[in-house]
This record gives sequence, structure tokens and C-alpha cells, in this order.
Amino acid sequence: MRPHRPLIIAVVGGTGSGKTTVARAIHESLGGGAVLLDQDAYYRDLADLTLEERRQVNFDHPDSIDTELLIRHLETLAAGEAIEKPTYDFAAHTRAAQRIRVEPSEVIIVEGILLLTDPRLRELFDIRIFVDVGDDVRFIRRLLRDTRERGRTVENVIQQYLSTVRPMHLEFVEPSKRHADVILPEGGFNRIGIEMVQARVERELARRRAGLPAELVP
Repeated sequence: MRPHRPLIIAVVGGTGSGKTTVARAIHESLGGGAVLLDQDAYYRDLADLTLEERRQVNFDHPDSIDTELLIRHLETLAAGEAIEKPTYDFAAHTRAAQRIRVEPSEVIIVEGILLLTDPRLRELFDIRIFVDVGDDVRFIRRLLRDTRERGRTVENVIQQYLSTVRPMHLEFVEPSKRHADVILPEGGFNRIGIEMVQARVERELARRRAGLPAELVP
């Protein structure tokens, strides 16, 4: 039996905020004692739609995420059982055939833009971090990423940003910041902030391993 429930951490922020960098920094600081999940892998399977129909889907709305599957997977990992995490084909706009086996771990780190918009998800997280970066920086990062890694054109990225990404950020992502325990400005460039988060995670793990109540953490 597992000695205690795993520590589940949410790393949230708008597109291009650097949340993946922050999540990986926490993950790497824990060595082999953590697993990392990306909410992007949990986009709904749109294989029943044509490619053109998929392109019209608003992927920045909470309804685009298979939240039920993500919750089920987090609960499964928390119960000490492995999962088969889906993967997503961003060029084809649908779920890929490949699955990745993820084993349970002492720490589960989840990163994504919409993790704090659903109260069912929020309840699962022990630490909620919001990575806060200016809109212009985030847009430039998204433009570079999508053209280099996801087969998009500059025109397509701009059109998507103006029609769905920016409006959905203002409607869902930015307001979800009020549910965060920590707001981390400048993302991966905020080394002091990341080090403080890493130290807090280590302290919480030490408390759990020692079986101490939260109020006794130094």
C-alpha cells in the first residue's frame, strides 16, 4: 500500500506563458520522484469530424478538454495505479493512436491553460501555481512554437489567436488566477520564484513522509 496520497500540483497559465518550463523545473528538481502530465494530451478525440471541421473547433474553450478522463486518470494515479495517457496530433487536430503508460508517483505535476476553471479539478490539486506573463510575450512564443513545431502558418496562428485564444484567455484563463495559491510572474525566467516553489514542495514532501500535520511544517 502507498504510505500517503501523492502530492498533486497544477501549473497553469496562458498560452506561451512558460508553464511547461516551470513544470519541468519542478519535475527535474524531484529526480525520479514525480510524473508530469500535460492537459494538452486530453483534448477530446475528434476523429469523427473532417479535418476542416476540426480546424473550426475552439480549442481554448473548456469544452474542448476531456476533463472527465483527466480527472479519472488523476484519481487512478492517486490510488496507486498506472494509467495509459493519451497523446494528441496537433497537425491533424485529433487524438493520436499512441498511448503512454504513466506509473504512479509521490508527486504528480499537471500543466495546462484550463486546469483551474473546473471546480472538480481544482479540488484534486494540493498546490496551484499560476504563471503570469504579458500578452505580447505570450503571443510571440505561441507564434514561434506553432509555426516551428505544429505545422501552422503565420496567418493561421494570428487568426486563431484573435478569434479564440485571446477571447478565451480573457473569459476563462485570466479569471482562474484567483484560484491559485501562488502567482509566478515571468515564468521560467523567474529563477527565485521557481526555487521558492521547489523548496515549498520539498517541505511538503518531508512533512508527509514524517506523518506530521500541516501546521507543524517549519
